[in-house]
Amino acid sequence: MEVNEVLPPTRYALSFTTGALLAREAAVLAPLRDGLHNWEQVRERAVAENLLQARTRATALRRARETVKRLAVLTDDEVMLVVEAAATERAHVMWAAACRRYLLIGEFAEEVLRERFLLLAPTVTYDDFDSFVRAKSLWHDELAQLKESTLNKLRSNVFRMLHEAELLSRAGHITPALLSGRVLTALNARTPSEVRFFPTRQVEPSEVAQ
Repeated sequence: MEVNEVLPPTRYALSFTTGALLAREAAVLAPLRDGLHNWEQVRERAVAENLLQARTRATALRRARETVKRLAVLTDDEVMLVVEAAATERAHVMWAAACRRYLLIGEFAEEVLRERFLLLAPTVTYDDFDSFVRAKSLWHDELAQLKESTLNKLRSNVFRMLHEAELLSRAGHITPALLSGRVLTALNARTPSEVRFFPTRQVEPSEVAQ
């Protein structure tokens, strides 16, 4: 490869139109991992036994598949945290999982949500998301070619995740995240730290209020 050759950007995965944060679903499926060989078996059992209480098999399949996709990007310790955590901790872990699984969500969290928080901007709006997507579409054809209906669904789902993770109010106001010590430790174990996905100034676990 020539020194000045520019590699094409990684394509964004845009399949996050099912469910939202999926924290409740994760709480159901995460404990099954210990007794089964892999996440595929967890998905199959979830669908076969309708563990997520879906109304149709198709819905059960979509929700189980998407929940497993996000759980699969977590470490074993993080999966145990999902199993044992309080609801707020679980929501924070699943927001990190969504950011890790979907580069577009992770970049929005870092470049818009966290940046606006650090700059003391009080809100994040649909317009902010649309501006972010327009800027990224200059380098990503998959964004430039999105149908308006698909973009609306993606935008709506990202904001539902933010609401469910209690990082954004229904009125669009940023809610600073108070990360527990064990969640903060898990996020800081990644390089770079995944604290960057959250509206918080916390850095070290010792800074968390006990």
